[in-house]
Amino acid sequence: MSDDTRQATEGETTASLRTISPNGDGQTVPAEPAAVASGGPPHVRSGRAERLTYARYLRIDELIDLQTGLTGAHDELQFIIVHQVSELWFKLLLHELKAVRGALQAHDMRTASRLLRRSCEILNNFIATIPLLETMRPADFMQIRTELGGASGFQSRQFREIEFLSGSKDERYMRTHADDAKGQTVLQAGLKEPTLWDAFVDLLVRKGYKTGSDAEIIATLVTIHREEKHPALDMLVEALLEYDLLFTQWRARHILMVERIIGSRAGTGQEDVKQIGSGYASMASGTEYLKTTLSKRFFPLIWQARTHIEK
Repeated sequence: MSDDTRQATEGETTASLRTISPNGDGQTVPAEPAAVASGGPPHVRSGRAERLTYARYLRIDELIDLQTGLTGAHDELQFIIVHQVSELWFKLLLHELKAVRGALQAHDMRTASRLLRRSCEILNNFIATIPLLETMRPADFMQIRTELGGASGFQSRQFREIEFLSGSKDERYMRTHADDAKGQTVLQAGLKEPTLWDAFVDLLVRKGYKTGSDAEIIATLVTIHREEKHPALDMLVEALLEYDLLFTQWRARHILMVERIIGSRAGTGQEDVKQIGSGYASMASGTEYLKTTLSKRFFPLIWQARTHIEK
């Protein structure tokens, strides 16, 4: 083989060994990187780059090894996968909502509306998992439930982050994460950071609208709906309302699913529910608590403004 041919071949080989860096920053890993810790991505763990494949990029082998059950019940795999996928949807939703907030703070209504639409589609996918869970009969779920102890979706840190970011902040939920140092740090930050509503109202101020009181904000929302001065702002308000509506739809649909499977039993998170306030201590069933969340609205003034819109 000539030197030119060998150099060309080596160039092709190097190109075919393109990899991503362990920290996911998009940098190219050299063809023969230094050895890395065993916790790195599969294509660089051995200390030598390997061809980047679908399985290596998505870490499929590790992903499908994460469903470790406790009971051996047939339906447990479905139960675990649905809840793991839900947490992944939460991760993506947080990613998009933070970007929405950033777009609002940057006066970028077009991007904020676009990413709110994406957030709504994430919620639609989340809602669509409920019928899958409902294929599980009560007796099938009870085989799993007996081993869950106090483990409950009520303890989902990401769900609480989403609520805080969306505008429903309640520091009492911090008590659920008293033994979770990372959870405490993340949620404390969430309590202090501006919400989507904060960013939206600030945008209205910069557009010259009055927002000094709830009454002024409602009047502003009515004006935005009726005038043609800022159609992009009107579309943004509709996107915020759609997001709020879908979240409420998920809450309602979730309650029916829980009631269908466990009836009026206490949920596995009953002890955590009692921690958030004396008013919940007497609640005997999981659905009794869940029904109290149906009145939550992230953007109540947008809903109230609908009452005042005329022709």
